[in-house]
Amino acid sequence: MASQQERSPSLAVRWAWPFATPVAHWLALLGLCAAYLQGGLQKALDFGGAVAETAHFGLHPAAPVAAAVIALELGASLAILTGRCRWLGALLLAAFTLAATFLANRFWSAPAAERFALENGFFEHLGLVGGFLLVAWQDLRSLGAGSSTPAAS
Repeated sequence: MASQQERSPSLAVRWAWPFATPVAHWLALLGLCAAYLQGGLQKALDFGGAVAETAHFGLHPAAPVAAAVIALELGASLAILTGRCRWLGALLLAAFTLAATFLANRFWSAPAAERFALENGFFEHLGLVGGFLLVAWQDLRSLGAGSSTPAAS
């Protein structure tokens, strides 16, 4: 009787065709970057609102910080989507998301009425951080860093 591990490759091969394609990979990356593309564009189109939001979180000088956030959100997303320095874009968005999560989703110090939503947002953002770290890991492994062979998986 075949073990589960022996059966798994055939099951994986059967399910691979719709998911293990360049288009599916790019769509997954687009989904991961969607909030950053939307946020960067929205901030660029309403720079005054972006500056006000930045000041609300106590980041000063607010205008240069808001401009840097826009550049980071759009630039790192484009790096990920185009594959040019994908690992760097992913690491930058992971670091940015982690910092923003601790800044904006401080559920531990929020009133009880706000705690649930902030805690949910906090852990959802940690999931995004994990996703970006996986993108960086995959890209660096494909470039040969962190493994003994360039395409080891």
